[in-house]
Amino acid sequence: MRGGGGVEPFFYSYAYPEPAGFKDYPIKPEAAYYHQDIQEFVLPLEALRISDFPEETLLSFLQTTYEAAAVLGKWDREALER
Repeated sequence: MRGGGGVEPFFYSYAYPEPAGFKDYPIKPEAAYYHQDIQEFVLPLEALRISDFPEETLLSFLQTTYEAAAVLGKWDREALER
């Protein structure tokens, strides 16, 4: 998370309480990862800057981290996603 002497900006996503298996759920895009220190998925802003399709890159991160929380947390997605 550090680069050039400062904190690298990033998008983040977490679930609380964190369901079992959350940190191991397959997240997109490839540049996203689970940061052990803060216990959240992060997507570095640099990944969007260099992406040919930054909106799609961000949406894939948001969608897959939502799915991780919803699936593993056994949310009532039918009620939530009307």
